[in-house]
Amino acid sequence: MSDKNFEIPRPEFPKRAVITGGMPYGNKELHFGHVGGMFVFADTYARFLRDRIGKDNVIFVCGTDCYGSPIAESWRVKVENGEFSGSPEDFVRQNHDKQKETLDKYGISLNLFAASGLGRSKEIHAEVTDWFISSLYKKGQLEKISTMQFYDEKAKVFLNGRQVIGKCPVEGCTSEKGYADECDLGHQYMPENLLNPVSTLTGETPSMRPVTNWYFKLRDYEKLMLEWTEELRKRKDIRPVVHKTISEFLKPPAIYVKREYEEKYNTLRASMPEHRYLEEKKKPSFTIEFDKLSDCDEACRILTQNGIRYRTGKTLVPFRLTGNIEWGVPAPVLDGEGGLTVWVWPESLWAPISFTKTYLEQIGGAPDDWKKYWCSKEAGVYQFIGQDNIYFYGIAEPAMWMAQQESDEKTSDPPEGELQMPVIVANHHILFLDKKASSSGEVKPPMADELLDHYTPEQLRMHWLGLGLGQRSVSFMPKSYNPDAKAEDTDPVVKDGLLLSNVYNRMIRTAFYTTQKEFDGIMPDRKPEEKFINEAEKAVLEYERHMAKFEFHRCTYVLDSYIRNGSKYMSRVIAAENPDKEQLAQSLANLFYIIRIAGVLLHPMAPFGTEKLREYLQVDERIWSWDTILEPLNYFTGASHKLKFLPPRTDFFTKHESQFVTENNE
Repeated sequence: MSDKNFEIPRPEFPKRAVITGGMPYGNKELHFGHVGGMFVFADTYARFLRDRIGKDNVIFVCGTDCYGSPIAESWRVKVENGEFSGSPEDFVRQNHDKQKETLDKYGISLNLFAASGLGRSKEIHAEVTDWFISSLYKKGQLEKISTMQFYDEKAKVFLNGRQVIGKCPVEGCTSEKGYADECDLGHQYMPENLLNPVSTLTGETPSMRPVTNWYFKLRDYEKLMLEWTEELRKRKDIRPVVHKTISEFLKPPAIYVKREYEEKYNTLRASMPEHRYLEEKKKPSFTIEFDKLSDCDEACRILTQNGIRYRTGKTLVPFRLTGNIEWGVPAPVLDGEGGLTVWVWPESLWAPISFTKTYLEQIGGAPDDWKKYWCSKEAGVYQFIGQDNIYFYGIAEPAMWMAQQESDEKTSDPPEGELQMPVIVANHHILFLDKKASSSGEVKPPMADELLDHYTPEQLRMHWLGLGLGQRSVSFMPKSYNPDAKAEDTDPVVKDGLLLSNVYNRMIRTAFYTTQKEFDGIMPDRKPEEKFINEAEKAVLEYERHMAKFEFHRCTYVLDSYIRNGSKYMSRVIAAENPDKEQLAQSLANLFYIIRIAGVLLHPMAPFGTEKLREYLQVDERIWSWDTILEPLNYFTGASHKLKFLPPRTDFFTKHESQFVTENNE
């Protein structure tokens, strides 16, 4: 479809694209939030781009996050409780296979669902990790820092990540799930600042012992990050939650101290590193602000030694790259520091590069072909994540991408051949029954597979896409799981699927059955009337504009209006008794055109039903291409094209079998 067919400017799309998403941990199966909060959106956009720019130009990769303390700890506990026997790798492989099976059930069309610690993708990921860290080291972007790490005196071991739990020390954070150096909401802090730490191994209060690790100089990129964030603020395809969250961390280091300690603070003020006292009379705490992070850390130590309680503010801190956990990607030996592994968060940021390389190798690509997708200005990278992970994907990752530039001049717009900045598509929280659900919290989310006992994949896909998670946090309220739902209440999941299972189904069936009855199944070889082409053009442009800004819920609105208007047209022209054959043939040509346009727009969202429609239309995959999106069906067929026979009461978009039982019982 060429731009000259349209009078208004259209959004631009890259020639090639990589779509990826936040990686699920390898310690469990997928719950509904993984699929409904991220994967369905990434898949819809990947499918759209395949139709829009050609499937050979799009790579959709993700994989199981195999390493790190959450997995090591889950494996340890299950082995200890007799729930699992085998190695950590066996444990991860079992969960990886289950995750892939679930994604297949939902039609998540990954070119490769890899695993950072399994098979060929493990080998390539280790190579990419070595290159990435060694490259940063050679460019002088790493520093060796000795910090204090939690140590369980009773168990005689260092505690990693999830093996220690306390309260997050970051001001304004309410998380009670603070781990070694990050909380479950993604806030970063130095381990010694964790409040009320407890060892998960013994329940004892751990001590602190010195360890040395490699850190990325994240604070060196504050100025570039500020400039980049301003650019994000101007872009219509970047959701406000992204640049707002990033901006929260681009502030000077600060400490918040309760008013009750102000007098004691005043006695220590002269002995503390240089700082600014910020007067905020209406707040229950006062703020002291620093130019240097090291000064802030020293002040924290002084306050702690003198029994003054405080919280630290969000700011850029050195980004830890290595650790001493055994279950991790081996870190390169740098400056004589050996025996370290890579912390799971940084290596998961470049894992999509590893998976892209793995996939391209599988299809016979050259070793450097990945650069055509990650380093070319003609390509785009789209990362779908939840808002909790913006710190990593929106701060640590772009800063490291900037650092990987080969030139000495640091710019936020890297030249051709260097890592291009990904487009971050962050969804707000998808709640469950009005509460934030977590497999490690009080409110347990349903597993993604369990939902398929009550709903079809396409009912769930359409419902999640219509929630508007790009704008705000929204609650998932399936009637089958809602104890407060009344018998007469309409299930919101079923309701959102009615457009397809009732309205669109009826349109398709009517067109097929009428053609079979009146024309022996031969599709009328006529062009649609101009009015219907104009209406299609309007819907296509509106849909494309919303998709370019990742406004999936607005795309569903376009479809709802277009399909319902088509249904009204069908009711007017197909219901007549003894219709004129010529008039009926034209009406069917118009109706099939509406069905064809709606099918193309639905294809990324509801792939199972639309592929079944293509099968019965007896056309090839060219029907989905946007190069010919306004062409009628007979553009893809010869004269006297016969449709596949449609048996009575055949559905293209069906309800779940349990819903028919419920309706019959009622």
